[in-house]
Amino acid sequence: MREVAVVAFAQTVHTGHDTGAAEPELLLPVIDEVKRATGLKRFGFTCSGSCDYLAGAPFSFVSALDAVGAWPPISESHVEMDGAFALYEAWVRLQHGDIDTALVYGFGKSSMSDIRAIMALQLDPYYLAPLGLDQVSYAALQAAAVNADRAVLDEIVRRSRADGRANPCALDLPDPSGEEFAVEPLRPYDVAPVTDGVAAVVLAAGEPARELAGRPAWITGIAHRAEPHYLGMRDLSRSVSTADAGRAAGVGKGQVDVAELHTQFSHEEPILREALGLSGDVMVNPSGGPLAANPVMATGLIRIGEAARRILDGSADRAVAHATSGPCLQQNLVAVLEGVVLDQSL
Repeated sequence: MREVAVVAFAQTVHTGHDTGAAEPELLLPVIDEVKRATGLKRFGFTCSGSCDYLAGAPFSFVSALDAVGAWPPISESHVEMDGAFALYEAWVRLQHGDIDTALVYGFGKSSMSDIRAIMALQLDPYYLAPLGLDQVSYAALQAAAVNADRAVLDEIVRRSRADGRANPCALDLPDPSGEEFAVEPLRPYDVAPVTDGVAAVVLAAGEPARELAGRPAWITGIAHRAEPHYLGMRDLSRSVSTADAGRAAGVGKGQVDVAELHTQFSHEEPILREALGLSGDVMVNPSGGPLAANPVMATGLIRIGEAARRILDGSADRAVAHATSGPCLQQNLVAVLEGVVLDQSL
């Protein structure tokens, strides 16, 4: 496998309300930031992640290209998923060997819509939508199956929000208090907050990566797996696809210093910890994670960026990043990032 690393990462200062800026306006400063960090003005490949349902317009990714600059013509692609899955496509593209750099970004504004209604349509517009189920209802079924202790969930939220308050890009959220149920057994603070924001990552291969960053965050393993869409076909208390992706990515091949997990609900953290075999001393979501800022379609990419940032600045030697899509952790991507390339077997 060709060596590929994250060499730059940037994100907006996320907000829980509409600031009046359109997606291209949010993207432009972030794209400019990663260009300045790398000194690059053009990239061998560009890939984005977004959601037309969320933007309320078809082919919304086309307008976002105004922030990138598509002239002279560029090689560009898009996934109707979180930007983390766009990063996977870019990683595969770099394996071809004819280009050395890739720009990946994800964007989403949740403040201008009913995110629960939108995601119900986006995830399954045919069979389950008439039942009125949405992502929070799905998650509540999973939380009941996990039967996690309420004190444990409250501590996860408290820790996440405290870490988020220390992160200048996350939301400033108070500690959880006894609120009425959103959907039993989930309380409102167990659910990731409405957030607007974008993120961008630059990937580079081989020697160019070493030239662009003093300490590249090498992707030494990356994989994603999916489970059946319908909840009755799987054990909701476990995440088999995360465990499979983690093994394929090589999570267990070394010590993990930090893990950034795409936990949109508090009960997902213990599920993902178990699936990835993370010991209790592994620092999880020191950025605050999605419970402190959840810009839909960029949140998973931010997990990769935040994990990479700790490799880039030398505060971690080996990190795990996780992204998810679909109801109840249906599809899961796992990446291992390291400061030194030791083993490229995937």
